[in-house]
Amino acid sequence: MYKVSTYPLGPIQTNCYIVQDEMKNCLLIDPGEEGSRIINEIKKHELNPVAILLTHGHFDHIGAVDEVRDEFDIPVYIHEFEQDTLTDPNMNGSTRYPGLPLVKNKEADFLLTDEGIKNIGPFTFEVLHTPGHSVGSVTYVFSEDRFAIVGDTLFNQGVGRTDLPGGNTEILLSSIHNKLLTLGDDYVIYPGHGSPTTPRHEMDMNPFLNGF
Repeated sequence: MYKVSTYPLGPIQTNCYIVQDEMKNCLLIDPGEEGSRIINEIKKHELNPVAILLTHGHFDHIGAVDEVRDEFDIPVYIHEFEQDTLTDPNMNGSTRYPGLPLVKNKEADFLLTDEGIKNIGPFTFEVLHTPGHSVGSVTYVFSEDRFAIVGDTLFNQGVGRTDLPGGNTEILLSSIHNKLLTLGDDYVIYPGHGSPTTPRHEMDMNPFLNGF
């Protein structure tokens, strides 16, 4: 059984997730800021990080990638359509917000090109391509433990914005309805911001999904 720990980080309070197994191996998902805090948490709990997974490449989800990657010497995974966001502040949106640091990382170690089951170290999960918020947004589904980490595609009674480069409302809603709401009603949805939710709750309560 996997344990999920949530860390809202940075000025936008982006959720970084640490998914750990019973042997204290862990995956880091979207280390967006406060790299030293993430590193300290991993060391405090004596975890063994095996990889960094990114749901997409917007600056608030990738700001601490290199700091954490270099500390633990672990690989970074991102969808192939998002690969330039790691290295280009114009592509990741950090140039849009004066006063915030420009985000520029090294290239990803591995690019996600296909949907399907993936094994990284002792972890097994499914990768779903869920574009709309960005062209290469992905969701990581851990079916045995009935949860999914969805980035900024779907929120608790909200949906991801589509006014950034690569955003598309019709595609976003299609991703939500065809990829996320088809998960079991009991799945826990962990979003990029805010509190967890479930497909059933969003089908009943999300005003952005009515009438689609």
